[in-house]
Amino acid sequence: MSDAVMETKDTVAGQELRQFVERYERLEAEKKDIADAQKEVMAEAKGRGYDTKVLRKVIALRKRDADDIAEEEAVLEMYKAALGM
Repeated sequence: MSDAVMETKDTVAGQELRQFVERYERLEAEKKDIADAQKEVMAEAKGRGYDTKVLRKVIALRKRDADDIAEEEAVLEMYKAALGM
């Protein structure tokens, strides 16, 4: 390593930068663990006979505002009626 790299590595800025990188890496690992746990939950639900595609839609709906859902459903019904569905 060059002298400039060695000096930067040991500075406060270098230490702070390393902390940011390491924190981010830990969060990435936690995110992977959470995603794996979510997959396990869906696999268990599927194994118990639940439709995971519908289950995911229910989860997405629970995150949304009731008024937004009602408005979207009204527009959907209007479009379906216009298409004779």
